[in-house]
Amino acid sequence: MFIKKLQLVNFKRFTDLTIELNEQQLVLLIGANGSGKSCIFDAFEAISSKAKDETILQSAYYRKEPEKDFQVTITLSNQEILTRHDNNSLPLNVSSTAFYGRSSLRQVPQLLRKALGQMNPIEFEKDFDRPKMYIERDNRFENDIEKIAELILEDVFGSRLYATQIVEQYINPINEAFARIFGDDNGTQLSLLKLIPPLNNKVATILFKKGDSEIHYNYLGHGEKAIFNILINFLSRKDLYQETIYYLDEMDLHLNTKLQYALLKEIVENWLPDGCQLWTASHSLGFIDYAHDLEQAAIIDFDALNFDQPHTLLPQLKNRYEIFEIAVNKEFFSKIMAGKRIVFSENTDTPFYNNVGIENTIFFIAIDKNDVFFKSKNLHYYGLIDRDFLTDEEIQLIRRIYPNLLILKYYSIENYFYHPDNLAEYYQSKQQDFDKAAYIAQLKACKNAQKDSIILGIVGARNGYPFFRENEQAKLKKSFKNNAKSILALLQSNDFETFYTVFPAKDYGKGLSERQNLNKNQLSQTQWFKKQIQSIFEQVSQTC
Repeated sequence: MFIKKLQLVNFKRFTDLTIELNEQQLVLLIGANGSGKSCIFDAFEAISSKAKDETILQSAYYRKEPEKDFQVTITLSNQEILTRHDNNSLPLNVSSTAFYGRSSLRQVPQLLRKALGQMNPIEFEKDFDRPKMYIERDNRFENDIEKIAELILEDVFGSRLYATQIVEQYINPINEAFARIFGDDNGTQLSLLKLIPPLNNKVATILFKKGDSEIHYNYLGHGEKAIFNILINFLSRKDLYQETIYYLDEMDLHLNTKLQYALLKEIVENWLPDGCQLWTASHSLGFIDYAHDLEQAAIIDFDALNFDQPHTLLPQLKNRYEIFEIAVNKEFFSKIMAGKRIVFSENTDTPFYNNVGIENTIFFIAIDKNDVFFKSKNLHYYGLIDRDFLTDEEIQLIRRIYPNLLILKYYSIENYFYHPDNLAEYYQSKQQDFDKAAYIAQLKACKNAQKDSIILGIVGARNGYPFFRENEQAKLKKSFKNNAKSILALLQSNDFETFYTVFPAKDYGKGLSERQNLNKNQLSQTQWFKKQIQSIFEQVSQTC
């Protein structure tokens, strides 16, 4: 089950907030402290509380403006809509296991219970021990220990499992996760040795091994406790919560950047049940980095929202410079980047440019050509854009006016991927045949067949370019507008390198057999591709 759309009206901090998603497995809410991220988790509780235990908090807790009703509306991936209109109308189509959340206040510094059943009986499938508000402490940890003890007893006396099977089922998953999160160096590897519930007026015996030492739970580091807490919670309850929206606030507490990344990766890839979605809130670099790497992840940016205005939030481009500034302040980020050339490039092209490995150069995503252009006007940054329909003379002129704006030699990055020289190297590395001359002949035939269609788009495309819109460039804008015929002359040429510079390879020639089922990431790893992109930056060195 996945959330595709969430709308909050007069709810907590927000007058009108909408989040729209695709069916991403991970939703990472980022933003500075106090930006309203945790309000989303209160909304999930508001939608699901009646189905769990009939808990209905006073409207005043949820309302932004005390005299107006609040509303929460959630659209699921199966098109089912869940709506709560204040305390007047609560959703009836929510199961008790549809949502499962944890507040950020999960830490249990030391074990206190000295007997099983000290607390009132808990209906785990109805989540009776959850925090009702996301400013409350989450006290599930010792309940989870008791639940695991109960499951072990059932397996021993009901299913007749052997000790080795118990270890396989309850101890090994924790230790395998520890190895993936903390690493498996023998000197520092953390592993769970014993898990004995509270008995005989003594607290639970939870022992770990680290190096040659045995350590009681009470003496673990805060980060180690935080990770164990989360893993034990999943171990004890995930079988009850299938087809569930999981939401965990600030999973990254007490963790360094490397552990942040490793923990989120571990939970998403090894503990989150199939068909479930995980929402978490953070402003940590490790979480942002993992969400950037995971294809099925959405990053939702809450930073600098005006709570009194309507907002619709969409998943962010993942490698944007501004997103990383949320994790570390601008001054510190600037120090990290000191001595490095920061280059903004168009949207999905960015990872391929980073693959090239240009010395002291880091590429960040910009939204589009216009975004790259305006960022490159800041003398601290560079921009790299597609050539599109530009002549060599126009490129030289643009570079003189905007020296930090770099332009590809060919129409787009796809022209590099599918250039005959690049394909020749690629196919040679695969020990497959490639007829370069025949391929060039096919490209010429494709260009000539599609020439009229291409020409129709030239004027419109050039009118959208941002280069000569400033008032001081008015004269250049007029001559630029009238120069579209020069592109036509390039396209009409039968010289391959002449017409290919402005041939839209990303839109035409896609049906050629030589282009089928090719991995762009591999195409960006060839020596030819790297040399071509590096040559663009040699221009920078020459002009500095």
